[in-house]
Amino acid sequence: MLGGLFSSKIKGTVVLMQKNVLDINSLLSAEKVVNGVLEGITSIWDTASSFLGRSVSLQLISATKTDSSGKGKVGNKAYLEGAINNLPTLGAQQNAFTIHFEYDSNNFGIPGAFYIQNYMTDEFFLVSLTLEDIPNHGTIHFACNSWIYNFKKYQNDRIFFANNTYLPSQTPAALVYYRQLELQNLRGDGIGERLEWERMYDYDVYNDLGEPDKGASYARKVLGGSSAYPYPRRGRTGRPKTQTDPNSESRSGSVYIPRDEAFGHLKSSDFLIYGLKSVAQDVTSVLQSVFELDFTPNEFETFDEVRELYEGGIKLPTDAISKISPLPVLNEIFRTDGEQFLKFPTPKVIQVSKSAWMTDEEFGREIIAGVNPGLVHSLEVFPPASKLDSAIYGDQTSTITKEHIEHNLDGLTTDLAIESKKLFILDHHDTIIPYLRLINSTSTKAYASRTILFLKSDGTLKPVAIELSLPHPQGDQYGVVSNVYLPAVEGVESTIWLLAKAYVIVNDSCYHQLVSHWLNTHAVVEPFVIATHRQLSVVHPIHKLLYPHYRDTMNINALARGSLVNADGIIEKTFLWGGYAMEISSVVYKDWVFTDQALPADLIKRGIAVEDSSSPHGLRLVIEDYPYAVDGLDIWGAIKTWVEEYVSLYYTSDDTIKQDIELQSWWKEVVEVGHGDKKDEPWWPKLQNREDLIHVSTIVIWTASALHAAVNFGQYPYGGFILNRPTLSRRFMPEEGTDEYNELITNPQKAYLRTITPKFQTLIDLSVIEILSRHASDELYLGQRDSEYWTSDTKALEAIKKFGTTLAEIEAQLVERNNNEALRNRVGPVTMPYTLLHPSSEEGLTFRGIPNSISI
Repeated sequence: MLGGLFSSKIKGTVVLMQKNVLDINSLLSAEKVVNGVLEGITSIWDTASSFLGRSVSLQLISATKTDSSGKGKVGNKAYLEGAINNLPTLGAQQNAFTIHFEYDSNNFGIPGAFYIQNYMTDEFFLVSLTLEDIPNHGTIHFACNSWIYNFKKYQNDRIFFANNTYLPSQTPAALVYYRQLELQNLRGDGIGERLEWERMYDYDVYNDLGEPDKGASYARKVLGGSSAYPYPRRGRTGRPKTQTDPNSESRSGSVYIPRDEAFGHLKSSDFLIYGLKSVAQDVTSVLQSVFELDFTPNEFETFDEVRELYEGGIKLPTDAISKISPLPVLNEIFRTDGEQFLKFPTPKVIQVSKSAWMTDEEFGREIIAGVNPGLVHSLEVFPPASKLDSAIYGDQTSTITKEHIEHNLDGLTTDLAIESKKLFILDHHDTIIPYLRLINSTSTKAYASRTILFLKSDGTLKPVAIELSLPHPQGDQYGVVSNVYLPAVEGVESTIWLLAKAYVIVNDSCYHQLVSHWLNTHAVVEPFVIATHRQLSVVHPIHKLLYPHYRDTMNINALARGSLVNADGIIEKTFLWGGYAMEISSVVYKDWVFTDQALPADLIKRGIAVEDSSSPHGLRLVIEDYPYAVDGLDIWGAIKTWVEEYVSLYYTSDDTIKQDIELQSWWKEVVEVGHGDKKDEPWWPKLQNREDLIHVSTIVIWTASALHAAVNFGQYPYGGFILNRPTLSRRFMPEEGTDEYNELITNPQKAYLRTITPKFQTLIDLSVIEILSRHASDELYLGQRDSEYWTSDTKALEAIKKFGTTLAEIEAQLVERNNNEALRNRVGPVTMPYTLLHPSSEEGLTFRGIPNSISI
């Protein structure tokens, strides 16, 4: 300590938020939600005054002067003083306090960090500290954004650093010890069950999906840690193992995540997240009881009845709504103003036309501009082949013939159409075949599917054949039994064709939800979140670059494991893959390639683009009017340019990459631990040069922002109309001579509705995806930061400002594209302009906007 050395004082301003505004635990109770909000509004002065006295202390740490041990000198304790109620920069529910530090610039030098101790029982959220009038230096900003619990909860005092940026080798000598200590604190010891207030980041396998102690039907495979079921790692919680299975972790009502990964104050993304929790628990149980009491039939009878969900709603028993938490995010769905009914907002896909979704053109358009736009491939081999092991699964080659499709190829032969890059395939065959016999042993009835599409001269995709396949009744080794269905516009054949498309979309919906959405964004990013906190100091330039793209990701992923993708969770209840959903996504992860997450590489791999130096972004698209690819390449290019400019500020040569010990430890841990089941893959970048770092960082940012936006925020606009994107199929294609076939003729709508998702599952689906498709009011979008003081580097601030300007220019270009009537895939028969990759958005259900992170 430096008592007696200080001859003057410097003034600071501390901004914080108190716990009682609206914390994580309050969100679990409807009564606490209401009371917490009222307290936050009516007791502002009480909130502020509780900090007066000697309840919170801070100690400055020098960045330029060391003590006898070589560590930065630590100043005397200073305490929060009076509240500042008129600070113009204060956010909602924030309070500011003055603080004065004893200070002698000659003996102490320039502050670079500070300790903080909380002597109160309750925690608070520390937003920032600003020091003013530092001699010969000016103002110093500390952006904190962290929960501070009672000091006895920590083995080491909490420490925060000024907003300077240092490579490890450039860290001021006085701060080296503190930089290393903070990283050690974040890594933890990997032992025991983690506690609420802890901030430790560690890894575990997905061993918490099932509840084997409840019975065999609740047991689920452990994903990760084996060649049979590889998976990205999740955050470790350390909960006890189950009694039935020592490899599985027991479940509890709350799941540990490092405390700062759940902000937990008055923050609307918390409302979204806990709205999902309410749907998973309260809403599902309430609706289940409604259907069990036969208050409403479990089947839709007509398409008009489905549309009534948005126009009139469904009446519920008078006491049903009262059992549902009154979270604001649910108010729009569950009316509580005296009208006891369930009513959903009209999905965008039917806002203009109620029936255009049925057209083949819209079916083809949604494959490249819908909610799952990254799966279609160029067809290179005919008939389509399988990669499944023929020794186990027999001959899986497609039975689609040239005769099936050539009359629909505008005069081209099949060979010429392939050579001209005119034929494409949406392939849901190999993924589902190994599990199809198991899936069909339940109440669901499904097919593996292959869909062939033809690129017309007007740029649209036309489906020309759908193959539906079932495992051979004599055994897997005999291959499959397949039927091929062709387009039809009238008679019973048109209903059969509509059903064939529905089976395809059911497969696509499952693949989208479990692979494109969950695995390829949520799950694969979590190891990067963990490794960044464990290995990259908060003052490291790459930590500052990537951190905004991690906000709330561990939070929503933990909720998903608890309510959405768990045994008997919402996904298993309402999607075709059922209890095999996560297991199938693990099988798909075997073929996951990190570098293929880059949009250009993905397009080339799928045969959708070829390298062409004369084309924008160095790629020529085979499907020129491919909204996801065209818009995505613009966003990808902007992200890459921003990353290049930022990285060049700190790494002047490839040697600086190699010599960065934190960066190398980070990458080693991502590869060998976070994605450890794939650590031996040859495609991992070596991270030995600036090009690798730029590429890796661009992929991470793209995945967490634009890729997630493209597959997430269209869920309700497209899938909120269950006829357009069903999630279940419950019976096979009717055969001639049966009652079901006759129903196709006499009542085709009823036949379709009896095949796809029934009413109960539809209501749960819509409740969930309506929330998932929303933006929070405090959302931070690509190019935005939560504080202008995230760095002190003026060049970095100029670069991100330029990035924001570029994104705004791109958005204006995207609007122009949507107004180009020659680009038929931009709007389509449903008159639904493609806006999913427009960078900005307002709050709510907007069908646009690229948030920085996977926060919902």
